[in-house]
Amino acid sequence: QVQLVESGGGLVQPGGSLRLSCAASGSIFNIVAMGWYRQAPGKQREMVAVIPSGHSSNYANAVKGRFTISRDNAKNTLYLQMNNLKPEDTSVYYCNVVARNDRATIETYWGQGTQVTVSS
Repeated sequence: QVQLVESGGGLVQPGGSLRLSCAASGSIFNIVAMGWYRQAPGKQREMVAVIPSGHSSNYANAVKGRFTISRDNAKNTLYLQMNNLKPEDTSVYYCNVVARNDRATIETYWGQGTQVTVSS
């Protein structure tokens, strides 16, 4: 009964900023990693940024230096701060959680996505 809800998307001009949030609810026993992915029309979903639990974050080359991923462990909330946005960042952004349940079984969860449009 895990649910991920993204928010914070919208329309922004090139060079602008947005902050995406992902609130996780339900029973998540042990989070292995949390991350953001994006998928533009006609393209495959790609990793944007991931935080493996207990390790440093990883970023796609296209967003390094511009995006910052963070998490609030107490609230089970994931954030993506996006600065200096470019038109090529236009996509639907999805929150992802990889976790182990109380039976140590790997489970993956996806949010419904939030649209980010970068345009003049």
